Amino acid sequence: MKRSNGLNALIRLTIAVVALSGLISAYLLNRSPDYATSGKVLLTLCVISVLLLIFEGIVFQNHTRKSIAKLATAISKTEKNSLMNFPAPAVIIDSKATILWYNRRFAMDILATEEAYGWKMTDIGNIDMQKVFTPNGDLVCLSKRFYEAKAVHNEQAKGSLSLIFFNDISDYIELKYETRQSHKAVIIVSIDNLDDVMANIRESEKAHIVVEIEKLIENFVENTTAVTKKTASDRFYIYMEERHLAPIIEARFKILEQARKITVDGRNNVTLSIGVGRTGENLAVSERQAKQALELCQGRGGDQAAVHEDGEFKFFGGVSNSSDKNNKVKVRMVAKAMYERITSFEKVLIMGHRFADLDAVGAATGLCCAIKPLVKEAYVVVDPVNNLSKPLIEHITDNNMTNYYITPQQGLEMLDFNTLLIVVDTHNPNLVESADILQRAKEIIVIDHHRRMVNGIEPTLMTYLEPGASSACELVTDLIEYFGDKSKISVPAAEALLSGIMLDTKNFVMRTGSGTFEAAAYLKRLGADTVTVKKLFANSMETYQQKSMLINSAEVYRNCAIAYTKENFANIRIAASQAADDMLGITDVLASFVVYESNSVVNISARSMGAINVQVIMESLGGGGHHTMAACQLKTDLQTAMVNLKKAIDEYIKNNG
Repeated sequence: MKRSNGLNALIRLTIAVVALSGLISAYLLNRSPDYATSGKVLLTLCVISVLLLIFEGIVFQNHTRKSIAKLATAISKTEKNSLMNFPAPAVIIDSKATILWYNRRFAMDILATEEAYGWKMTDIGNIDMQKVFTPNGDLVCLSKRFYEAKAVHNEQAKGSLSLIFFNDISDYIELKYETRQSHKAVIIVSIDNLDDVMANIRESEKAHIVVEIEKLIENFVENTTAVTKKTASDRFYIYMEERHLAPIIEARFKILEQARKITVDGRNNVTLSIGVGRTGENLAVSERQAKQALELCQGRGGDQAAVHEDGEFKFFGGVSNSSDKNNKVKVRMVAKAMYERITSFEKVLIMGHRFADLDAVGAATGLCCAIKPLVKEAYVVVDPVNNLSKPLIEHITDNNMTNYYITPQQGLEMLDFNTLLIVVDTHNPNLVESADILQRAKEIIVIDHHRRMVNGIEPTLMTYLEPGASSACELVTDLIEYFGDKSKISVPAAEALLSGIMLDTKNFVMRTGSGTFEAAAYLKRLGADTVTVKKLFANSMETYQQKSMLINSAEVYRNCAIAYTKENFANIRIAASQAADDMLGITDVLASFVVYESNSVVNISARSMGAINVQVIMESLGGGGHHTMAACQLKTDLQTAMVNLKKAIDEYIKNNG
């Protein structure tokens, strides 16, 4: 077409040049009498040529217009036919997302009715119109197929029309889903107390227990494609696809409850700890996740499962009390290693948690007394005002034990590169007496009896966590026994340790194992007086009345006594904890909770006789603790805190019966 038009233009130009030349020649000839006739002929031919040129231009222009019109019509029909027969569904909508037109593929693949003109796009399915106009579009499911819906918007068109086309990516979505479902997870199952169960029973009974446990694991992977490998007498590795693991997690690991039914002579229930790594990019990463999850389970007392996903851990189970292992060999090794680390420093600072109770201050005081002969300086860091152990601090000071307690500010000023920090009765970095000291300390040792939490104090020079122990004072007492003759403690320090044990065991009633009595007997041999210790628990008349007021406000909800107060008085923390203890004496009450507000934060103190794990309930609200004693803080109002507490109780009972 371009070559033809160029040739025609060249011909017309040639004719025009010839005509112009002829006119000039005719004019010159007409001026000469001899050639006048020839000039007239030539002029006539030139005129005829010009007329022909004009006529040709008119005819050609009309022909061009017709050709362009015919071509435009052909193009318009082609566009329309192409869009109508486009291999992907397409629809045109107006500014109000009303359907004005759609192609055949849209009608066949998406519409279930004959016509949808005038419908809204949201009538077709769950379509986010804002996402449709983004560069990535919106993923929609229509007629059991997955589409990537994208829009092309024409801002200049009157009426603001838009074209939406749907790219079928069902095969990709199905492949992605299948890849996710076939992803391999690593599950490590460990038997918590196999040595205890197997102790002092006949060989035939041992064989029976082994068979029951292996049968339990076989039933766990039944009807799945999982592969199981027993790597030790008390440990199993399981490799399972996500498609089979998801229902197990949804059912909250029923294998935990089934394991508790395995008994020997009606006692010593078998419990399991299960670590699951399900999001690793390969098996090696998933195995590391599973090991970390298993370690957390065992650090929290066992009888539970931990699942690592999305960078965090989810816990299931944990309704049994931690077993009292009373492993003196482990204690001796820990004590020896800790002794060597302590003596390598010149100064030692010891601190517990905020609002330190008798267990925190008692453990710190006893440890400080044992350490003082080993280093140049050793002090207990405690807030002199905001603590629950003023009678104990006064008792130590009155017995000529000076230079024991310093404020957090003094401790911060003393801290240097040759100072060791020991944290007792907590491993939560958000609960320590001084966050500044913890942050600046280079070397840290942690001694705690609470269940291991996910984001504990890290890094540490050494961590000694025993959730089976009754208290931090019990752990410190066990360690001091193996420190040697140089670190003998005084009678007041022994009484400080005994007070912490008596506090957390409720006078040797709760969480009391054989190791607890052995620690108490050791302190008694050192001269600790139980009458003197009992006086440390004495309350003022005002605190006693406040405790009674809290108990009078209690209501029983699903075998849980819940008390609350809107008032804020001086010793509310002491009164609340004692009220929670006393409410456990109410008939049919399995757990108690006291809710109160202090410093614009709602506090909850929780206690249990063991049938309910209050640590799990408090952990669901952002707190923690251990099986029979826990707490949490909520930045909300009192009424909302009560509602959230009851929901947490409902959820616990639903999941644990």
